[in-house]
Amino acid sequence: KFFKAALERAAPAPGSADDVRELLSRRKSSFSGHFQWLLYHRAVPSLIQEGPQCGLVALWMAGSLLNLSQDVSLERIVRVALERGYTAQGEMFSAADMAQLAEEVFQCRAELLSGGLEGENRGRILRHLTAGCPLLLPYDEDSNHEPCRRRGYKAHWAVVSGLLLGLRAGTLSPACQEDGEISGLFRPGPACPPPAPEDVLEIYLLSKQGKSWRPQLWRYRQAHESNAQLTDLCPKRAGDGKAYVVPAGGVRAGLCGRAVLLHPRTAQSALPPPAGPPPAAER
Repeated sequence: KFFKAALERAAPAPGSADDVRELLSRRKSSFSGHFQWLLYHRAVPSLIQEGPQCGLVALWMAGSLLNLSQDVSLERIVRVALERGYTAQGEMFSAADMAQLAEEVFQCRAELLSGGLEGENRGRILRHLTAGCPLLLPYDEDSNHEPCRRRGYKAHWAVVSGLLLGLRAGTLSPACQEDGEISGLFRPGPACPPPAPEDVLEIYLLSKQGKSWRPQLWRYRQAHESNAQLTDLCPKRAGDGKAYVVPAGGVRAGLCGRAVLLHPRTAQSALPPPAGPPPAAER
């Protein structure tokens, strides 16, 4: 009954490049004028979750970036997750289960990362996002929806659909195009190669999650630190009398340092070029 009522109330809203432009305009004063800012972004629709559905809602939003032959409803995602035993109330405490669920409902390829967002995974994530593909990221959610460190007590999921990169001055490709409204902000042109890793001095992630209609901009390091300390199930949730699906090894085994890259089955070249507005990033 809960899922039926929640699905009936679910009403997605289309994503827009204007949402990101507004966000970057508001945050512009926090971006260093010593860098050139390069934005990779593809708009995703918004959907407000009902109950602990954050992972399933994030997965639904990510589907819009996978060149699906037909739309997949949130209702189908919830149904398959319940049937496979990945969830009981809408929760997703296992990134491995999330990857398997994504492959089944979207017929995509899911790549499960472990060990956090830094190290070798950082380059992998940056290549993935600059190619216009989505990242599913578990983290602890603060009251403003940004990543924080609560040992997993506020575990939440977001879809990351873009990057704002602060580049060393003079290293921006001539193929990049300056934004018409925000000076100092550039977008990749059709033939614009990704920047060299050594020229990227700051990294921000563009994300959406199921408790707000609006996109958010997170420092990369902030997201990494939150993701890397997901170790415990919130005692309040553990004692609320409801059944939850928690993997062997608990939240630490299921979410800590984990993330999911979603790849469309089609060729990478078939992806539309990333679109978008303005600047910013940090490691």
